[in-house]
Amino acid sequence: MPFFIVEIKRQLRNPYTLAFTLAMPIAMYLLFGANAEYADESAGNGNVAFYVMASMAAFGTATAMTSMCSLAASEVGQGWGRQIAMTPLTIAGYALVKVVTAVCFSAISTAAVFAVGACTGAAADGLWRWFAVAGLILAGGFMFGLFGLGVGLAFNSDSAAALASISITFFGFFGNVFMPLEGVMLDIAHFTPMYGYVALARWPITEGALLAGGSDPLWALLLNVLAWALVFAAITRFGVLRSRQRR
Repeated sequence: MPFFIVEIKRQLRNPYTLAFTLAMPIAMYLLFGANAEYADESAGNGNVAFYVMASMAAFGTATAMTSMCSLAASEVGQGWGRQIAMTPLTIAGYALVKVVTAVCFSAISTAAVFAVGACTGAAADGLWRWFAVAGLILAGGFMFGLFGLGVGLAFNSDSAAALASISITFFGFFGNVFMPLEGVMLDIAHFTPMYGYVALARWPITEGALLAGGSDPLWALLLNVLAWALVFAAITRFGVLRSRQRR
């Protein structure tokens, strides 16, 4: 518990963490959702503001899980494992604290975006949809924790967290997260890691319907998430093997 408290305080003092997991999702929601002229228009079982709010909350969670888990992996690779061995804390305990910290910041990020959304006109048909979207966002975020672990173990450097977060931003732009894509770009987006995750998070209000027209079947979104979770697990496995070779 003391280490967990220290880790939470450490992340709260980290401007990078606050900027990318809290400030950026809120700012992008305000820019593309709350202040858009079409914010009050219908988007399935909610309005466009809610649709954008869900997207930005999912992006914040993916960023938090990726950056914090990659940082934890790189810290162990750089010698923290030997330091931990000199304390009562085990490597498993260390990893658990890091994951719980990432989940806590993901929840804080989601709650912050939702709070701003509730104050700026985001609306859905039924309170349960708010909780359903939040639950899907946090549950799906674990696969990006795998991605972060893989990147951190594979690169084993201070730049691993930054690289992982930049990758998430790249995935977001090409995954139909920040703006509705159409045509060829939308076809490509279906195969990106953020697409299935964010589309599932929005499912309680869209039920698969796309703003650009058409819809996604639930099985296709689940397949996308499963496939990328397996890819990220393979990256993590590769990172573990590479970190052992360095030793």
